[in-house]
Amino acid sequence: MKAIRSKVIRFALLSALAGLLLPALSAGPAAAHPLGNFTVNHYNGLVVTPGGIGNLAVVDLAELPTLQADPDVDAGYAGRRCAALAAAQRLVVAGTAVPWRVTEAGFAYAPGLGGLRTSRLTCRLTAAVVASGPVEFTDAFEQDRIGWREISAAGDGVRLSNSSVPAASVSDQLRAYPEDLLSDPLDQRTATFTVSAGGPATGGSGAVPGGLGTGGPVGEAFAALDRTFTGLIGADALTLPLGLLAVGLAVVLGAGHALIPGHGKTVMAAYLAGRRGRPRDAVVVGATVTATHTAGVLVVGLALTAFTTLAGETVLSWLGVASGALIAVIGLRLLLNARRRTTHGHGHGHGHGHERRAGLVGLGVAGGLVPSPSALIVLLGAIALGRTWFGVALVTAYGIGMAATLTVTGLLLVKLVDRLERRAAAGRRLSARLAARVSGLAPLGTAAMVVLLGAGLALRSAAAL
Repeated sequence: MKAIRSKVIRFALLSALAGLLLPALSAGPAAAHPLGNFTVNHYNGLVVTPGGIGNLAVVDLAELPTLQADPDVDAGYAGRRCAALAAAQRLVVAGTAVPWRVTEAGFAYAPGLGGLRTSRLTCRLTAAVVASGPVEFTDAFEQDRIGWREISAAGDGVRLSNSSVPAASVSDQLRAYPEDLLSDPLDQRTATFTVSAGGPATGGSGAVPGGLGTGGPVGEAFAALDRTFTGLIGADALTLPLGLLAVGLAVVLGAGHALIPGHGKTVMAAYLAGRRGRPRDAVVVGATVTATHTAGVLVVGLALTAFTTLAGETVLSWLGVASGALIAVIGLRLLLNARRRTTHGHGHGHGHGHERRAGLVGLGVAGGLVPSPSALIVLLGAIALGRTWFGVALVTAYGIGMAATLTVTGLLLVKLVDRLERRAAAGRRLSARLAARVSGLAPLGTAAMVVLLGAGLALRSAAAL
């Protein structure tokens, strides 16, 4: 009767946890850049005059795309990139395609996070056409990369009507992204409008200010810590106190990363620790997540450095799919084993122990499979500055912080379950018949939770591909 009551309490507690944490699968981590440090952001500012159409095309590359493009940057880089951009854009005036001509090309770096740099490509294009009637514009340049995509269209000496895009840039030509739009970045790839004669001459366009948005006090605090952390790697003089501060911040940020909704790490640790009821299970999951995350950051960082055409956001999305799929597969195995035990009774104890260890390690691997973008930035910045071992140490400290959160969460859950079991044993208010029925369903229910969590994580990552 005591064993049955224990299973019932564990199943009820894990059901409540799943109900609280499953909605978090739809949430995503906040990012300082519109979509993070992997983004390639585009702006096209169309200006129609009586003698032609001009386009100020700007491409703002975040830290990791800039690092990948760095080996190709030379005196002719801006010209080549602007020529490729002009070829990828299509302009149709009154049903006739009109080619673009590059009149000016520029490329510049700016300081970024973690000692890395961001970059800005500026291309001025012109189309020699007397525009009248409908105009269609399409930007297909690097359309597979994630990021902000914005188009504006204004008339200078002509009138534009029925325009599908605003006349002014809302981001000041990718210099100041409105915070109230970061949760839903612009994705304007086409523009249509009609040109007619007559209209005021305009001298340019201003930016439309956006409202201020916040991620809450906790989110803002972690964002500030993250900026400080990534900034330390690029310090001119790396002293011992500064290094120790960076290691401490890495541990804190790693612990916070493990609690971010949608990652599934805490869910897995809590589930396994609660189901098995042993403190060492929580330690195994935490240690496995740490080792996997640290190795993942190193491997992905080296891959992004070695293969310049590899899109970082695509790599992370595929790793997310693999992580969710692995969780779902382990859940299916648990489900099959639960059904087999329900039908045939308990099997050999050694088999159960091997299955438990394999499940713990497998879920730990799945939990640490997707690297943190902040940890990647720090590692790549350290490599670029010749501080590779310092970067590896910070990534390891980041993983230790994750392990601490996961282990403590699991241990607390074990203690909570034990306390609830003692209270239930003392109260003896649970019907024996109900306890037996729920106990039989508990293994099936908890296995089904793992399947659902894994499938949700995989689907969310696949949607980003």
